[in-house]
Amino acid sequence: MFSAQGRSRVRSPRGIQYYLAASVSIITFLVYIPCLKNGFVYWDDNVYILENVHIRSLSSDLFQWAFFDFYASNWHPLTWISHAVDYAIWGLNPLGHHLSSIILHAANTFLLVLLVVALMDAYRERTPGSAQSPVLSEWNVLSAAAVTGLLFGLHPIHVESVVWAAERKDLLCALFFLLSILTYVRQRQAGGDRADHAMTAAIFARKYHLVPLCFFLFALMSKPMAVTLPFVLLLLDWFPLNRIRSAQTFWRSCAEKLPFIALSGASSLVTILAQRTGAAIWEQAPPIFIRVPVAFESLLAYLGKIVLPLDLLPFYPYPLGASIFSLHYAAAAVVVVAITLASLMTAAKQRLWTTVWFYFGVTLLPVLGIVQVGGQSMADRYAYLPSIGPFLIMGIGVAWGQTRLSSGKENALLRHAALALLIPVFVCLSYLTVEQTRRWKDDLTLWTYVIDKESTKVLIAYYNRGLAYARTGRIPEAIEDFNTVIALNYQEDSKAYINRGLAYYQVGQTEPAIADLRKACELGDNFGCQAAHYLVTKSRPTSANRGGGIP
Repeated sequence: MFSAQGRSRVRSPRGIQYYLAASVSIITFLVYIPCLKNGFVYWDDNVYILENVHIRSLSSDLFQWAFFDFYASNWHPLTWISHAVDYAIWGLNPLGHHLSSIILHAANTFLLVLLVVALMDAYRERTPGSAQSPVLSEWNVLSAAAVTGLLFGLHPIHVESVVWAAERKDLLCALFFLLSILTYVRQRQAGGDRADHAMTAAIFARKYHLVPLCFFLFALMSKPMAVTLPFVLLLLDWFPLNRIRSAQTFWRSCAEKLPFIALSGASSLVTILAQRTGAAIWEQAPPIFIRVPVAFESLLAYLGKIVLPLDLLPFYPYPLGASIFSLHYAAAAVVVVAITLASLMTAAKQRLWTTVWFYFGVTLLPVLGIVQVGGQSMADRYAYLPSIGPFLIMGIGVAWGQTRLSSGKENALLRHAALALLIPVFVCLSYLTVEQTRRWKDDLTLWTYVIDKESTKVLIAYYNRGLAYARTGRIPEAIEDFNTVIALNYQEDSKAYINRGLAYYQVGQTEPAIADLRKACELGDNFGCQAAHYLVTKSRPTSANRGGGIP
């Protein structure tokens, strides 16, 4: 452990970390300004905001509903309250809702820069001999934090979470998730391990666990994906906090996480109950021996999208032909298992790689499809928190590169040139982010883009674009898209028949409209039955118009 004088020397220039974090945050905000021109999309935005009467007033009824209702098969009361606050300020003006999301994303970027500095400080203080490492010099730590923050703030894989108004829950969850970790790390630095000598004290965690625990609760009330935080804290206790050094310290660390684990368990139970109320859990999901190899493949696909963020889509359809005997999925499973085993085998010497790999896998675990929700195999929004791991590796990699070029004045020019090469990287990321933002402008733009990329796979794209055409009065185009949905759908869906029937009725084609509504009725849709009956009754000739008069 360093002396007080040594600690002061380590931290004295770090006052600029706040200015650095603010600069990264402002750059992030500026890059996302174009999304203020976007509208809402009728893909959860309508359910969460446009048609949600519950958020129309900031009253006691709002809070009662937010905390005790499973609206839209979800339980995230803080997210509902945030939408209500936006509605109170902006009404249904999408500009204000997008502005709030941009501010939250910029705030998350600010917190991440501070967190990276805190983690590297913690490693330097708790690991003997690490203070002499060039990678942990003042400016290298700051550059690692800045690069990590810029990658997180500017990467286009996060566009979905930021510009899709319904995904406010991602941003709020990440805000409190990061605050929980940051306060945990800083309190561990300030308080040491004085409370860890007794198991009872560890369980109740004394006062300096209360703030991280409260932030964790807020994260869970924003989005249940935060359930993995107790396991993330355990990873951080192992590295870089260096608190887990034996079986005894491991169990002690687990004991102090019991309040966190209890909240995770309660949140998981509530989430399952909420999802079941709206049948959000995919009933046609393939068996578990198919879902596992698909999960392995998705894990690698997320890494691929982070490294090369091209062809990002709002919906990645679940692979219908997936098989455990497929070379593609078998190879993915082998690669994931090999990386995991290599991480474990080298854990004693390469703790950073092991921690980042397990952080990445653990934070993605709830959305890898082991319990399949919806018909997608993955989603860009799910990478919002997990991507921090790979970005941290890249940031530390830049710091390591600086140390390799830091010896001698003759290398100064080369060192600055190498850093200058990062500018085109961030410019390219910013360009891709702005382009991805434009694709979320409205429903027609979004779903036309998806259809251009996946013309025969994503039925939801044709269905949602058909709805958009119908809303804008372009009925022939709507009917054409509903025709495509019905032709490609291997499992008949009553909604496509209902909407095509209503579109036929709007252009005066009553007979095909009735036929479609009757088909929806045969598929068990009560609305289809009622609508078909109404149209049949309305189109039936009366005595007067038959010319027979009144008998």
